[in-house]
Amino acid sequence: MRAQTAAGWNLPDIEPGQLGVGALTVLAGYLLSRLLRAGLQRYWRWRGRSPSFTAVFSAMAGWLLLGLAIGAGLTIAFPSVQPINILGGLGVISIAAGIAFQEVLGNLFAGVLLISREPFRAGDQIAIGDVRGTVVEINLRETVVRTFDGRRVLIPNATMSSGVLTVQTGYEKVRTSVVVGVAYDADLERARALALAAIDGLSTVADDPPPQALITELGASTINIELRFWSGARQLETLEAQDQVIAAVIRALSDADISMPADIRVLESSPSFTAALAGIGRDGARATRRGEDDGRATRQADDGGGTTRRDGADGGATRQAGDDGGTTRREGAAGPSGDRS
Repeated sequence: MRAQTAAGWNLPDIEPGQLGVGALTVLAGYLLSRLLRAGLQRYWRWRGRSPSFTAVFSAMAGWLLLGLAIGAGLTIAFPSVQPINILGGLGVISIAAGIAFQEVLGNLFAGVLLISREPFRAGDQIAIGDVRGTVVEINLRETVVRTFDGRRVLIPNATMSSGVLTVQTGYEKVRTSVVVGVAYDADLERARALALAAIDGLSTVADDPPPQALITELGASTINIELRFWSGARQLETLEAQDQVIAAVIRALSDADISMPADIRVLESSPSFTAALAGIGRDGARATRRGEDDGRATRQADDGGGTTRRDGADGGATRQAGDDGGTTRREGAAGPSGDRS
């Protein structure tokens, strides 16, 4: 029986039995998708695939099966709905979503490529741009990296697939170089032999390929010897190997009295710098002369004060002599008085 709306529109027949069968079809599809995901995860782990590959592609397979089950359930519940109509609607929606979410979809497709090709896996140490660290997770949108100083960085997959990427742990071993400079009068062959002997036997340095000591540069005050050695690929392994090599080589050369002088730096002054220094020298000389002139003037002033004091003393002596003359005159006056008596 066809249902009619108030407007007189005819709707397709809806049978309760068909609705039940459609719902069961969707439910069965969901359960089968879960089983498919679990089975694919176990299979790909057995094949040695990475956890990211296993999780993403098993989930995509489950989603695909669930989508087919939903389409079949709708077709069973509503016979007038044809699969071609559903696909047509999905096509229109896909075009609109692609225009609106170009960047997001670009990251999704880049993530699928990265996970399927597996240029690196979770646990690898990589470097891209200014970011260096250990890969924690690869999903469809971004790659999660934990930097060597403990920061969590999210890198879009489009950047990972288009940029220059260095996988430090792509191979089991990496080569590291250390440069040591010896004096020009040193025995170069002896210095190289001592350096190689110091490196040999270190626990962090690989025996194959063997270490090398190559003379690479004539410096200002040293002849530079580059020590090349191989170690584990992880960041901590290379740093520990470098630390042990430097300590062992310095100790060996020092015990053998082989000098490792510091670089000599020769500074050449520019004309403006020379003129500035000359100006500073002239100013200093003028200041010195002014200080000497002020000192002489001060000493002359002190000498003038002493002369004045001497003159004052002479004046006092003159006054004393005058007083003596007065005394003489008084004695003279007393004389006639005595005669008169």
